[in-house]
Amino acid sequence: MSNFYIKTNRIFTSWRKYAWIFTLTVAFGGLWYPMLGLMVIPVMLGLTSVSLFKGRYWCGNICPHGSMFDSLLYPITANRKIPKFFKSKILGIGFFIFFFYRFIGKLIMVSTKWGTMVFWEKLGFIFVASYLMVTVVGGVVSLLFSSRTWCNFCPMGTIQKFSYKLGKTLGLAKNTDAKITASRTEMCHSCGKCSRVCPMQLTPYDQFSEENQFDSENCIRCSTCVENCPAGILTLSKLDEAREIKENTSLRGYDTRKPFMSTIKEINRINDLTNEYVFQFEDDGIVYEPGQFILVKIQDNPEMYRAYSIAGFDSDKKTVTIGIKKMDKGYGTGIIFDSFKEGDEVKLQGPMGHELIVDKTAKEVVFVAGGIGITPFRAMVKDLVENGSDIEKFTLVYGANKENEFMFDDEFNKFAEESEKFEYVKVVAFDEKYKGHKGFVTDVLKNMDLVDNKIYMCGPPPMTKAAEKLLMDMNIPSVDIQYESA
Repeated sequence: MSNFYIKTNRIFTSWRKYAWIFTLTVAFGGLWYPMLGLMVIPVMLGLTSVSLFKGRYWCGNICPHGSMFDSLLYPITANRKIPKFFKSKILGIGFFIFFFYRFIGKLIMVSTKWGTMVFWEKLGFIFVASYLMVTVVGGVVSLLFSSRTWCNFCPMGTIQKFSYKLGKTLGLAKNTDAKITASRTEMCHSCGKCSRVCPMQLTPYDQFSEENQFDSENCIRCSTCVENCPAGILTLSKLDEAREIKENTSLRGYDTRKPFMSTIKEINRINDLTNEYVFQFEDDGIVYEPGQFILVKIQDNPEMYRAYSIAGFDSDKKTVTIGIKKMDKGYGTGIIFDSFKEGDEVKLQGPMGHELIVDKTAKEVVFVAGGIGITPFRAMVKDLVENGSDIEKFTLVYGANKENEFMFDDEFNKFAEESEKFEYVKVVAFDEKYKGHKGFVTDVLKNMDLVDNKIYMCGPPPMTKAAEKLLMDMNIPSVDIQYESA
């Protein structure tokens, strides 16, 4: 099975990328020039002061050692689960007491040299030795487990937590503390990706407060989860901002979300990498529209789901069909392909989403699909062909790498024969034998008249981003472009 924890970009500023230079300069340069260690004093004062107002923000955004862990060691670390021992309060407090007992003892010894140049050299060397210890020990546990293992029991981290508690008690952090915030928890996919990319291996998605904020004192506010949230609902926001975001976020498309049990009725193989799963259920309260998606539970501990677009449904709304492509090293798809069998009971949640719900008052509509992103359009085209609408024309532009990768090809050809309003356009990127359109979906779109069209896209992020840029260059209003990444 694939590793639960995912390696992803953690470097969002130049300081976070290069601050490790400070660490190595002090830790190793200080062996020859001990007074370099005196530069650690403002670092300690800085992290203590900042944490009064912003918790462990310093750890995730300013700390030079954090830069070393994320920039230098993260690419080569094992990225394994951090053992509970390293995350325990007992170790954190015990190591804090041990560290400062030794540190204060050395300060007392050095104080006898007060008033001389030797005092400053010896004082500097105390900090050099401490920095070197953190660099070596922190580096070793980073390589053995995960890059931020040290941060779970770092004495400076413990200081920040003590300082943060004081700041909250005195009311200093009330208007300055920015926390990981979900615009609305009802929109969360419960996919656990925020946990899988978290440097501290926390689980924000199942610990949001009533204010939709993640209150863990161990959160280092690095924004890695914000950058990687598939639902795009996370921000780093202060309490008043969180309340405003919650108030201004519409739940359209998510207001009928509910958990319900289902049974896997069928598993059909589409191609070498893709299966179709048909879930049957008895719940009468499931109301969904073409273009929405559902959540499929993949494990219990921690409870996690995967979001999949609805590819098909029956008229009685007692079954729902999804298409799933097995991803290389995919954690969720690995579980589904290896474990799910016909007859199994599976918990679902939904339906959810509004981005791909068709505006049936539009004059013309264009669907743009890439790869597995075709799945929502199967239900949408079926609905428009069979149930009709005032839309004068709707076109599906479907891109694949090779001709044999097209899914539901016969169905779309059949729909095109049945409806004069529907046009089906295929484009292949890397298949010299293909006789139809060659290239990418953008090569087709740039030759289309898209004025007064509503455009709906689903596919890999590179495709949706490239298509969105093209459409904006073509002066298509952003309000007429909706998309989801597959």
